[in-house]
Amino acid sequence: MKFPVAIHASAAEYWAEYSKAVAAAVLHVDSAALERAADLLSALFSSGRTLYVCGNGGSAAISNHLLCDFAKGIQADTSLKPKVVSLSSHLELITAIGNDFEFAEIFAYQLQTFASAGDALLTVSASGNSENIVRAVQWARKNGVATIAMTGFEGGRSAGLADINLHVPASNYGVVEDVHQSMMHVFAQYLRMRSMDPDLIKKKHF
Repeated sequence: MKFPVAIHASAAEYWAEYSKAVAAAVLHVDSAALERAADLLSALFSSGRTLYVCGNGGSAAISNHLLCDFAKGIQADTSLKPKVVSLSSHLELITAIGNDFEFAEIFAYQLQTFASAGDALLTVSASGNSENIVRAVQWARKNGVATIAMTGFEGGRSAGLADINLHVPASNYGVVEDVHQSMMHVFAQYLRMRSMDPDLIKKKHF
């Protein structure tokens, strides 16, 4: 659904309508796909494999936040030691690849350097069509790396390429990114709780 379509009379009114748009988008996320992604991530971390994550702009910030909440958060009070690499965080390497080769290769080039078959890639992209995201998913598919795509809008090419597509059916960047961020938090907290002593859950902040 298109949002917004007109100027709102006040920030409070816009807040109310924006909140409705986020709530509607959340309700339309495929719960079965969310469950498959959680199981994939759980198996990945239990086996000691590495999760790579990437995105551009606001999605790069979500990728870096995911690194923090997964690597530190999931490990708290559990025996898990998640190995997570944000391909969006290496500024020097990103600019070197973009300058010497092309910007479309900034993530795929890092994957071919670091990733191995059995690892996983999680991409974050509202459009799903960013060329550097698409190339990263394509490289992963060719090299035995499982793929999860967080997408918005119409899903784009990465939605069709990924093993699991977590699609947010909204056309507003803020709404899509808010739901992507919420899914990231759900994975971090749920995977942590799955591996915790049940008696600790009531005592801890999440």
